[in-house]
Amino acid sequence: MVSIIGLALALALLVYLAMRGMSILVAAPLCAILIALTSGLALLPQSGSTDASFAVSYMTGFTGFFRDWFLMFLLGAIFGKVMEDSGAAHSVAHWIVDKLGVRHAVLAVVAACAILTYGGVSVFIVAFSVYPMAVGLFREANLPRRFLPGTIAFGSVTFTMTSAGSPEIQNWIPISYLGTTPYAGWQVSLIVAIFMALAGYYWLSRMMQKAIANGESFTGRANDPEPRGPGTMPHPLLSLLPLLAVLVSTKVFHDAYESFALVIALAAGIAVATAFNFRRFTDFGGAVALGATGAVIAIANTCAVVGFGSVAKGAPAFQIALDAVTAMPGSPLIAAALAITIICGLTGSASGGQTIALPLLAPHYVGADAPQPVDPEALHRVVAIASGGLDSLPHNGYVVTTIRAICGETHKDAYGVVGALTVIVPAIGTVLAIVLFSIL
Repeated sequence: MVSIIGLALALALLVYLAMRGMSILVAAPLCAILIALTSGLALLPQSGSTDASFAVSYMTGFTGFFRDWFLMFLLGAIFGKVMEDSGAAHSVAHWIVDKLGVRHAVLAVVAACAILTYGGVSVFIVAFSVYPMAVGLFREANLPRRFLPGTIAFGSVTFTMTSAGSPEIQNWIPISYLGTTPYAGWQVSLIVAIFMALAGYYWLSRMMQKAIANGESFTGRANDPEPRGPGTMPHPLLSLLPLLAVLVSTKVFHDAYESFALVIALAAGIAVATAFNFRRFTDFGGAVALGATGAVIAIANTCAVVGFGSVAKGAPAFQIALDAVTAMPGSPLIAAALAITIICGLTGSASGGQTIALPLLAPHYVGADAPQPVDPEALHRVVAIASGGLDSLPHNGYVVTTIRAICGETHKDAYGVVGALTVIVPAIGTVLAIVLFSIL
């Protein structure tokens, strides 16, 4: 009982501290210590002991994520800065405004994120890549900048990340456990994706209209990309080539290098952007340096949250919560969705929650000896969609990185929009998926 209370208090405290603006590098380990104290975990490992401890669990999660993702963060941040400093991001933004009009600036940002995400670019890298263009579009349309993180997140981690056919890891993890394919339940997935896209965009538009009616507008900052004149920007088609290079390279090298294909793809994008725009750079060396610095800050914030999740999953309360949810009577899809939702919320990670829960859920619902057999394709799709809900609480690594490290906003100003679009909309989408699988 004490472990359950400690886990709940630690999660609530982490959310509160994140919303209050405390550095996640400080808040995450502090809250993880609370879990350790209430779960009987030693804070430090004793000499010769193999028992779990806070320090080992936390740093295992922290350093593991850093090891796996630093190169992607580094190249992704540099790619974004190169696109910004060369004027390529500005060129694309101006072209979109000219063709669609400033009233479609939000749609342009959402579409750019969706295309990159469904094209196989990691959601973290999408945020780095699209941000410079998004700032230009919001400036042109005079839109409140606190909506930038929500707009980017909506296009990246909702209707694209967990849909059938998506190359994102959240759609691929269930395959090895359920024996399905990336296109599992595609008919229902298509309906749910369309619903989330339309409902989320409508809600985002209404929130933004209300803010503008209340007098909010774009507020420039000293470190914003400077507006570029027509003669200082490359042609829009040339500006799109680096993005195309990232997408094509990801597809070409995925089978041979899997996740490290993104390293090759981002390096290709940087090379193309540099080759075609070298004379247009204002400070190439400075852009690379700023990108590298931003990458370290961004990945450190994310690692801190992963470390918290690593300690949380070692607490007795974690297993108790999982057992309680899977033992629920009624529809197996509902129980599975709740289990995934809760675990992803506790760990602050959609992929991490799936990896922890599916080894336990799959034998319970899939196979000849399963106590509660269910269609694997339906389970795959429900699990994928559900994982994109409570994972986006304020302490989520992607949320922290996008709001603070990339967009330079505070949780107080920006998270309301992010939470509405990346927590509530996917939660409704999960319910819709369960209903559709039950009647079709």
